[in-house]
Amino acid sequence: MDENILKSLDSSEKEDLQRGLKILIEQTYVIENEYKQLSENYISLTRTMDEVVEVLPMALWILDANKKITLQNNLAKQQPKLIENIDLEKTHYELEFDHKFYLIKVTSHIDKLIVSATDISDEKRNERLASMGTVAAHLAHEIRNPIGSISLLSSTLFERSELKNKHIVLEIQKAISRVERIVNSTLLFTKGVHINLNNFNLLELQDECEQAIGAYNYTANIDFNFDFLDFKISADKSLLALVLQNLLYNAIDAIEESENEHGQIKIKCEQGEDKIFIKVYDNGVQIKDKKMVFEAFKTTKLKGNGLGLSLSKQIIDAHNGILGFEENPKCFFIELKI
Repeated sequence: MDENILKSLDSSEKEDLQRGLKILIEQTYVIENEYKQLSENYISLTRTMDEVVEVLPMALWILDANKKITLQNNLAKQQPKLIENIDLEKTHYELEFDHKFYLIKVTSHIDKLIVSATDISDEKRNERLASMGTVAAHLAHEIRNPIGSISLLSSTLFERSELKNKHIVLEIQKAISRVERIVNSTLLFTKGVHINLNNFNLLELQDECEQAIGAYNYTANIDFNFDFLDFKISADKSLLALVLQNLLYNAIDAIEESENEHGQIKIKCEQGEDKIFIKVYDNGVQIKDKKMVFEAFKTTKLKGNGLGLSLSKQIIDAHNGILGFEENPKCFFIELKI
């Protein structure tokens, strides 16, 4: 303000001016504090929103008008190919991608698209297994009776056949035995696994494996090497024998699918401090789809119904053990606590 003007003011006017300036300064201070508080609140709100976006149980993208990603959470960043397979023209649908199922939702807001993908693989898997299990159980019951009759008749036929024809009947019986195994495994899978613990020597499983080989129909030239421990455990012997049978048959099938002229299958049993390890090695074809190994009703084998490994895993899980596989050297292993 001009100094001459100040000098022309009387004392009362000067006081009024001072009060006005003081009020203006105080209001400016208040406004400045409010602005700072709003800025802090905005930063806090932005941080909270980011945290909320990150903890959402879904992959989330925000796209601009040009369909470019402007924001995405960590789940979305972990699956960069997923957004490329989402149809942005659909607002609500299910997508199968990379062996998983996702519920996709696309929402338009002003000039942006909000895209979310929720993993519903477990729900779809349970739904599919329930449906397939019902059908499988019904078929297994329908097949069981005629197979029983055929098995009985084949035994009679074997007794009455000439010696030169008995090998034909034996092949028929092996084929019947395979169908019976599939039926029994299907019924066991659909009903659920319940173990009956009993004490037995691991060497008894070696006898079960030798019998299983004799009952299986294969043409490959295979050497079998069994190295079981003379050791007693508490487990369900019949179910563990079924697991080893499944692993043996998978190994045989893998060798028959390979180009190896000489197949090798080895079962080795080892004892740890408080665990038993049973490993089944083979030199057949490598595992083709590692993500689907223990998935029910899915198989890449030329023979099989996709239940053996899934059922085997259920059995080992019921024993509070672990069924897994290694790639180099190729083997499936069973880990049981003792």
